[in-house]
Amino acid sequence: MWKSLKVGAALSGVLFFGLTACNQAPPASKAPKGPSLASQAWNKLTAGFIQSYFDARPFFAAQSGRHEYDGQLPDLSNHGIRREIARLHDERNQVAAVDPKTLEPRERFDREYLLAVVDRDLFWMEKAKYPFSNPGWYIDKIDPDMYLSRNYAPLNVRMKAYIKYARGIPRMAGDIKANLQSPLPKTYVELGIAQFGGMADFYSKNVAATFASVSDPDLQKQLSDVDTAAAQAMDALKQTLVEERKKANDKFALGPDLYAQMVAQTEHVNLAVDQIEAAGRADLERNAAALKAECATYAPKETLLQCIAKMSAHKPKDGAVEAARAQLGMLKDFIVKNNVVSIPSNEEALVAEAPPYNRSNAAFIQVPGPYDHGVASTYNIAPPNPKWSKTEQAAYVPSEATLLFTSVHEVWPGHFLQFLHSNANPSKLEALWVGYAYAEGWAHYCEEMMYEKGLGKGDPEKHIGQITDALLRDVRLLSSIGLHTHGMTVAQSEKMFREQAFQDPGNARQQAARGTYDPAYLNYTLGKLMIRKLRTDWIAKHLRDGSTAAPADEQALWHDFHDQFLSYGGPPIPLLRKEMLGEEGGLL
Repeated sequence: MWKSLKVGAALSGVLFFGLTACNQAPPASKAPKGPSLASQAWNKLTAGFIQSYFDARPFFAAQSGRHEYDGQLPDLSNHGIRREIARLHDERNQVAAVDPKTLEPRERFDREYLLAVVDRDLFWMEKAKYPFSNPGWYIDKIDPDMYLSRNYAPLNVRMKAYIKYARGIPRMAGDIKANLQSPLPKTYVELGIAQFGGMADFYSKNVAATFASVSDPDLQKQLSDVDTAAAQAMDALKQTLVEERKKANDKFALGPDLYAQMVAQTEHVNLAVDQIEAAGRADLERNAAALKAECATYAPKETLLQCIAKMSAHKPKDGAVEAARAQLGMLKDFIVKNNVVSIPSNEEALVAEAPPYNRSNAAFIQVPGPYDHGVASTYNIAPPNPKWSKTEQAAYVPSEATLLFTSVHEVWPGHFLQFLHSNANPSKLEALWVGYAYAEGWAHYCEEMMYEKGLGKGDPEKHIGQITDALLRDVRLLSSIGLHTHGMTVAQSEKMFREQAFQDPGNARQQAARGTYDPAYLNYTLGKLMIRKLRTDWIAKHLRDGSTAAPADEQALWHDFHDQFLSYGGPPIPLLRKEMLGEEGGLL
């Protein structure tokens, strides 16, 4: 893994003239120079920032592997949120007050990194006001998956932590109810009903089985009591939102000004939104042309929809979980043999069927935090709902081609490898905060990059699987901008997903709705495009300044680019571009 190196001056022996003893012992070497006072002050400030963040957001701390915070929930009352906004402003003022000229180069980078962390949080809390309008803002702050699925401690220890967590859910549900300001957008209401209703079912039906092997009767009684109370609280919150349906509206759009602020303040992308939109549309057209060309070979007498249906019908013969396990070994070997990127440890991702309480996504990976050690990551694949028809269940199972690039995205060399690098980062500051465009941009970039390196080369079916994923992300970018800046309706967005990303009606509905409450899902394509442009410019710079000999194939330089890219944690990509190239422009 590429590392930033501080080069100290070499100490050479000094020849003294006029010495009376020719064999006089040489002078003692000087002690290595320690950190400057400015660096010491900076280290103290960053340590205090991290500690303050953990104290204010204990759930984040526990998920990061600081298990002394297990079971604790943040104060998300109206007063607690406003106090957190004030704390973030105070932290920002302290970081901004540090003169960057007094810092070492990597410290200057980390100063910008911390400011970006605060700016992102403040945008969603203070400017977008999501705690008061968007149920989705709360979901990752109450998801107890860590206690049930992450094997960081014996089951009885995690059970005690879960019980402590669950005791706080009724208060949390009350705070959420008090915070959400009526009327809410229809899609937000439906999201809340589904998520909070799903949590109620989860508490009442699924938790007990996870901890069933713990024989302590007192703990089992406590578990039953807290789950009952948590389920009742979440069901009451769900019912409040059911009533909210009567008043719900379609006023979800951020508007052009606030949308531009979102891109600038959460990802430090200071581009006009129409420039981002043009880049996304060009990528859509590029992928659509590639799809048409591959289908001409793969299904020459069929329509594009029939071509995609043919690809989708080729299912893994032993099921998705077993197929994914086989794919991971093959993908890791491919990375090594093709010198794609360094693998910083021997850790492997497990593959499992997603637990019953967490099947809203078809596939996802759970990665432990930077303070956890020896804890396995799990790549989860959700089975179809047994209540669906046989036809719907069969359609839900991913095809071999789709699953292959899902495994690329989630594991090798996508999210799993990226988090191996970030968790190994010696800077906890850089390890703790990984941005949306960085993480999803990298994982999506990897799908296309791996095909370019030869994965599935010459196999049109596999390429079609990769292209359809790219088209989905292109339409997310265009839909996000349309919904929030151009007056696009949810129905129009849904139509775009069906016609330009070739999604089935159910997925098209879900993707269109997601664009209203997750406008930042443009970051899949935006992140990918910024990484591809950074790679092009990084290689050109190294060839131009002579620091790298021109290879016969520029792909030979991708390994070093990938290693350097992954060595910075997960900052906004424009900040990383400045660090790697010395300039901020030319993002797309």
